[in-house]
Amino acid sequence: MKRWMGSIVAATLLLGAAACGDDTKAGTPADADSGTTLKLWTRAATESQSKAYAAAYNATHKNQVEVTAYPNEEYPAKLASAAGAKALPDLFASDVVFAPQYASQGLWLDITDKFNALPVKDKVAPAHVRNGTWKGKNYAVPHTIDMSIMLYNKDLFAKAGLDPEKPPTTLQEFADDARAVDKLGGDVNGTYFGGNCGGCNVFTLWPSVWASGGDVMNAEGTESTVNGKAMADVFALYRKLYDEGVAAPASKDEAGPTWLGALQSGKIGIAPGPAAWLGLIEEKAAFKLGIAPISGIDGGESTFVGGDAIGIGATSKHAAQAWDFLAWTLGDEAQVEVVAKNKGVPVRTDLAANKYSSADPRIVTINNLMAKGRTPYAKNFNLTYNDPQSPWVTAFRGALFGDARKSLDDGATALTASLKK
Repeated sequence: MKRWMGSIVAATLLLGAAACGDDTKAGTPADADSGTTLKLWTRAATESQSKAYAAAYNATHKNQVEVTAYPNEEYPAKLASAAGAKALPDLFASDVVFAPQYASQGLWLDITDKFNALPVKDKVAPAHVRNGTWKGKNYAVPHTIDMSIMLYNKDLFAKAGLDPEKPPTTLQEFADDARAVDKLGGDVNGTYFGGNCGGCNVFTLWPSVWASGGDVMNAEGTESTVNGKAMADVFALYRKLYDEGVAAPASKDEAGPTWLGALQSGKIGIAPGPAAWLGLIEEKAAFKLGIAPISGIDGGESTFVGGDAIGIGATSKHAAQAWDFLAWTLGDEAQVEVVAKNKGVPVRTDLAANKYSSADPRIVTINNLMAKGRTPYAKNFNLTYNDPQSPWVTAFRGALFGDARKSLDDGATALTASLKK
């Protein structure tokens, strides 16, 4: 991890001139679809979506987009190496939480004027747009979107005497419903969570803090506020569910790999998770699955708007052609016929209800959450929160299974120090 971070910093110096240049010289609107072959890199997690975009674009354009995917864990180092060699691809996507870092280091070209000229610019996922912005300039647009929601087993709800058509609207109701399901006994548990997974907890617990009116960082992403009341209340609720045995015992050591499987088993009543799991769970499920927004302690609703952002590589010689592709991906055809048709979340707020999503009210509910959600903004996000050795893992593990107050106070200090690096 330290090696690729050092490479990124070095690459920033090498890219300074390229990032500040006039990218319009690489092409004009008149020759944007000129038959150019464009190289697009992505991580494995986004490979299928990237290739779907490319296939549809290639079928109707002279330009041709070639997609190369790299293993998730190797991808940052691959980008660092390419940046250092001034050999970035024409387009590259990344986890949206990396976007502020890459934008600040000049790895993407400035696309501010092009983005502002789009007739749909005000309808593009606001949380993603913000993360692709650095010092008032746009460097990336949304590529894929996933959001956190509540997933619940309607069959277990009915067996527990709950109305399967009335999911919880507060986090307290979530806890009560989980307790009711847990009383069914046997190998059934009320809920499940990733108790040893930094990214899992960011994705599923932070929305409850936001919905409760709290926050986890300052707006600049340089100071942690995890020791605030809203965060403490959310952790206290989950901690109590675990102490009572309502949360499955395996929650304590869940680091991510078996999280989906636990929900697919049909033995968990209700749990927060990625919206993308709706289809994955139903592929194997012999039970009916319901969804609901993640709520705060006493109400409200929010979501973590995750997924990938994409921009034009700072060393690309085909910026006009690359923008032609990006602009096309944000259009109605791509968002409806490529994304929505395949049960994905459109990156446009005005396309939440479309001819494909309207067939399933659950999808419309998920899509409508995008405008209410947030994507955390921090330059040093990964090392602070996602890394297994991050101070966030120490903080939330202590809050859930140790000295909660001390863990959150100490955690806020350690997280702030990491964010400022």
